[in-house]
Amino acid sequence: MKAAVIMGSTSDLDKVTPAVTILKDWGVDVKVRCLSAHRAHKELSEFMDEINSDGTEVVITAAGMAAALPGVVASQTVLPVIGVPLSGSVLDGVDALYSIVQMPSGIPVATVAINGAKNAAWLALQIMGNKHPEVQEKLKAERVKMEEAAVKANEEVTAKFQ
Repeated sequence: MKAAVIMGSTSDLDKVTPAVTILKDWGVDVKVRCLSAHRAHKELSEFMDEINSDGTEVVITAAGMAAALPGVVASQTVLPVIGVPLSGSVLDGVDALYSIVQMPSGIPVATVAINGAKNAAWLALQIMGNKHPEVQEKLKAERVKMEEAAVKANEEVTAKFQ
């Protein structure tokens, strides 16, 4: 299983690292790049050529402010692209969110919450699960663990206030 994670700036690294960690923990081969759509467009296009032919199954893109990166990436591939809008501007990520979700017809970018890199990784795993049944089964088991943790938390709160 292969995925790519592209951020627009090294200042995004701390916000993107949780996604990379989740994917690697699940055995995904992850290529991570810092390639600005505005300042490194040639290198970005070269990387897109690479991942379009190397078996990469999904691309996570993270950008703030104008957040052109997810759309530029989506325009150069038919692979699923997940956009992570990042905070950091005076608009606290809302600008990036609007930029990513307002893609033109035919060039979609799946979008998660502002600073939602973890959910981008989970969505990438769900997408890869369509091809890899073992990932689907592992995701189902993970959901059971999440439910058990939520029930336990409820029990603890209930006991505290009885």
